Amino acid sequence: MATVQTFAADPGSYRHWRLDIDGAIATLTLNVDPGAGLAPGYELKKNSYDLGVYIELSDAVQRLRFSYPQVRAVIMTSALERMFCAGANIGMLAQAEHAFKVNFCKFCNETLGAIEDASDSGQVYIAALNGTAAGGGYELALACEKILLVDDGSSTVALPEVPLLGVLPGTGGLTRLTDKRGVRRDLADVFATTAEGIRGQRAVDWRLVDQIARPTDFQAAARRLAEDAIAVAGARPATGTTGPAGVELTPVSCYASSDSLRYEHVRAEFDRRAGTATLTVSGPAAPPSSMAELRDAGAAAWPLAAARELDDAISRLRFGEPELGTWLLKTTGDPAAVLATDELMASADHWLAAEITGLWKRTLRRLDATSRSLIALIEPGSCFAGTLLELALAADRQYMLDGVFTSDPDGRQPAVLVVGATNAGPLSAASGQTRLAVRFGQGPRLEAALAASGKELTAVQAAELGLVTATPDDLDWDDEIRLVVSERAGFSPDALSGLEASLRFAGPESTATKIFGRLSAWQNWIFLRPNASGPQGALRRYGTGQRADFDRKRV
Repeated sequence: MATVQTFAADPGSYRHWRLDIDGAIATLTLNVDPGAGLAPGYELKKNSYDLGVYIELSDAVQRLRFSYPQVRAVIMTSALERMFCAGANIGMLAQAEHAFKVNFCKFCNETLGAIEDASDSGQVYIAALNGTAAGGGYELALACEKILLVDDGSSTVALPEVPLLGVLPGTGGLTRLTDKRGVRRDLADVFATTAEGIRGQRAVDWRLVDQIARPTDFQAAARRLAEDAIAVAGARPATGTTGPAGVELTPVSCYASSDSLRYEHVRAEFDRRAGTATLTVSGPAAPPSSMAELRDAGAAAWPLAAARELDDAISRLRFGEPELGTWLLKTTGDPAAVLATDELMASADHWLAAEITGLWKRTLRRLDATSRSLIALIEPGSCFAGTLLELALAADRQYMLDGVFTSDPDGRQPAVLVVGATNAGPLSAASGQTRLAVRFGQGPRLEAALAASGKELTAVQAAELGLVTATPDDLDWDDEIRLVVSERAGFSPDALSGLEASLRFAGPESTATKIFGRLSAWQNWIFLRPNASGPQGALRRYGTGQRADFDRKRV
């Protein structure tokens, strides 16, 4: 597949979506350009999608929240006759490398999660299926709060991956059927093995859709669903049909070279010999004095800009640098400035503060779901406090220097960690728990960490509270970090991906943890099997007129 150069988009450059705003209701219309795939060798027929389609959708979902806060309902529909979306493009999947397939499914999953997050916080999505929704097309509908299907005698909803392709629905379809929509397990089994799908009233009876409507009433029915959703959800604080102007999301600027990515607040530096990427996030130069100042800064405001840059860097590294298997996470700046920014946003009853916090939550969850070893390095000059402490808590291990580097020409003070109010809830992991709770469980260790909130913790104090893995001094630091990196590079990357995913999603399950856990395990494994991806596998033979040649052993 072609290397993805950017994950940024804007409505003026969309090739596959159209965004229309009508007061409190927005409409996202899917109209895929068949010849505008990211790589040669496939055609995006029947509104099938590749990564480029989802990059635009991800941008639209985020842009609606930041640039159009007055929008309370979003109708997703199609410009094609009798076809909403045929799902992921099979030609694209058949020619893609395994790592691309898995990262593609992961990015799509995260975008669907952002749609659900928007619905949960007051910008409700309605799927208006004016034609068949198959595979990933139906999974897109499943992420919406309500699903309307046209009752035209032919349009269906379907998850045909098992009977036609030898794989699972890749973006949470099976989990959302049972956990979100309450579809009976036996009916879900029938549905997921019926290639032609289900239509009309049966789709309503099985809870696969919420309503059906004849073609003549379809648009009006979609509008009624949107208006009903607005009435039920109500307006968020400080927003409404004529609410405040949004923030224009200007393009994320990145200077990319062969050995680094450089943004204003984030940089990623590559050591290909060691197999590492060092990700450094810089804190704010100074906290904003008020929400008005932060609002006036728009997309350039530190908490918004840094989150967008980090999000872009994570996605670029996932797709573009698969062999850099260990990410070293660092921060620089003033912990007090981070905490003051956090406090301002937490105390403000302001839609923009809520949206920025939500973006950080989703970005950190993208980091959690990344199949790389994450090692936090806490050194003099770091600002692992509040929001940025979550980077360390997301890591698989945390190493904090005890003391200072004697060779440091800047003579910086010893590193500190600061637990803030932000670490107690707003930036929860996919399970719904805080990362502190994922780390400690419920009990005295969690209580002790929260009781230390606001204190500058030295390496010794952080170790006593269990907030770091180890605290080498200046004499041992370089050797210990080198050993950790080289040891990690010597392990099987497949085993590490499974290990890390299992440990990061500790504690209670949620729909999101099930989706990402099953993607990391079952779908990852099934994509590798010859029954799916081999020369005679279902993915390779789909559309050729030849049946797949399955190895019939069950394992």
